Amino acid sequence: MATGATEAKAKVHERGGVAVIELHGEINRSAEAVIERGYEEAAALGPSSLLLDFGSVDYINSTGIALIVGVLARARADGRTVRACGLSDHYREIFEITRLADFMTIHADEASALAEASG
Repeated sequence: MATGATEAKAKVHERGGVAVIELHGEINRSAEAVIERGYEEAAALGPSSLLLDFGSVDYINSTGIALIVGVLARARADGRTVRACGLSDHYREIFEITRLADFMTIHADEASALAEASG
């Protein structure tokens, strides 16, 4: 791993019937297994909705975007909706340019995402 790189981590918890996947560090090729385990752990909770929390993500590269697309595809195949929160303005713009935002609702924070999910 390069100097200064932050290893990816995923913490999963359930809040209000929504599986929240808190992502930490750098979302790149080395994060693939972490993302996969995070999705599996979240899916095991049996929710109809997932929230990807990017609030502690330092960096996302093109491979990381592809991993997120993979999560979206799996969630859709499993009949789950996906929301996102905690994106910096830069990554929010990237999600809009790449049209990822067309396939998930983006919120400023976890509270607003959970409020929409429960309402």
